[in-house]
Amino acid sequence: MDAFSRTEILFGKEGMDKLSSSSVIVFGLGGVGGYAAEALVRSGVGRLALVDFDVVASSNINRQLIATTETVSMKKTLAEKNRLLSINPNLEIELFDEFFDENSKIDFGKYDYVIDAIDDVPGKLLIAKKAKEAGVKEICCLSAGNRLDPTRFKVGDIYSTSVCPLARAMRKKLRETGIEKLKVVWSDEPPAEHKSQSENEKNIGSVAFATGVAGLIAAGEAIKDIAFN
Repeated sequence: MDAFSRTEILFGKEGMDKLSSSSVIVFGLGGVGGYAAEALVRSGVGRLALVDFDVVASSNINRQLIATTETVSMKKTLAEKNRLLSINPNLEIELFDEFFDENSKIDFGKYDYVIDAIDDVPGKLLIAKKAKEAGVKEICCLSAGNRLDPTRFKVGDIYSTSVCPLARAMRKKLRETGIEKLKVVWSDEPPAEHKSQSENEKNIGSVAFATGVAGLIAAGEAIKDIAFN
């Protein structure tokens, strides 16, 4: 049986052909982006670009698919590549082992869809700007950290969100750059209270069942947009 036969039941041959010929770029391979990337590949997306500058840390094991005792200290892009090729050896994959900023040379016009799963506000704003300039569809993942209720994630326009501090920080700056709408995955759950203090008080609490759901929602939106449009 073909690896994607169960998916084809829902998307049809035309939808699967669209997915296999599509190219998606994922920014950030953490607890959100890693789940998004894997869902894309398991759904039949044929070409993927991955952007992340970091290495796997032991503190990632609680929520990141690529984080295991065997991958600690490995470049996240390489760990993700190895995992995804084990799922689909025919996947075309491109790696950008870099911190995305104004110096990046990524050509957004090469891709059919952009998934933003980074947590750097200037970077998120730049991704939105570049995607709009290139005419590429995007979904932006807002904060999944300090959230404990995965049922409260939803999809909408960033200007219709509430509660989320990251959305609040982005909205004014988006308006200043002329971006009047941005599709986002966001949660209306107030950030959870910290029950303990880590050595670094700036650390954000996170759990796999929240970050994973956010990533899967983002991937689902991209997959459906590609397959049905």
